[in-house]
Amino acid sequence: MLILGLILRLAGLTRNHQSYFETDRANDGFVLEPGAVELCYYRFMRYEDLADFPCSITRPLVVLGDRWTLLVLKAAFTGIRRFNDFRRALGVSRSRLQDRLDRLVEHGILVKQQIPSSAHEEYRLTDKGHDIYPILMAIRDWGDAYMTPEGPPWRYRHSGCTGEAHVRLECDACHKELTARDVVLAPGPGLPKSTRSTSQE
Repeated sequence: MLILGLILRLAGLTRNHQSYFETDRANDGFVLEPGAVELCYYRFMRYEDLADFPCSITRPLVVLGDRWTLLVLKAAFTGIRRFNDFRRALGVSRSRLQDRLDRLVEHGILVKQQIPSSAHEEYRLTDKGHDIYPILMAIRDWGDAYMTPEGPPWRYRHSGCTGEAHVRLECDACHKELTARDVVLAPGPGLPKSTRSTSQE
């Protein structure tokens, strides 16, 4: 029975791999079939291998996909720059903090600089790092909506007026606000040829 189960599982994986994309001939786009990616790829991949997965949502998770990394970035956006200040703000161990800071520096999200006329070093956000701010704001919006029944603990005000900062998903052509129901996947230039050919079978 065990062997039969393995055979049936492998057969199912093969079918899912062949139907990785479903062609929508009405608009010449591609709609990702639910669960196909997880069955075909994630089951056989280690966490670090996700950096090579052809998906611009999956790849950043290798760098950003743990709570301490995001908390370090949140602190950096409040103006914290020195190692000991990060430790005091987050209550994280030295080794864990150093690991996260080193990773962010390695990926060009933070830059480590010597403070002039001082023995101290500081970590500053790069342009690449500043581009992560909308991600944190999207998480904040979700948290305000679903995890603060007593109301938002902080307001993120626009310094130039009385408005608040929020993330809005919109079409880059018509500027219509979008939800997940309005979006379909289509192959991009970075999609491997092997996956592209499989999607068109």
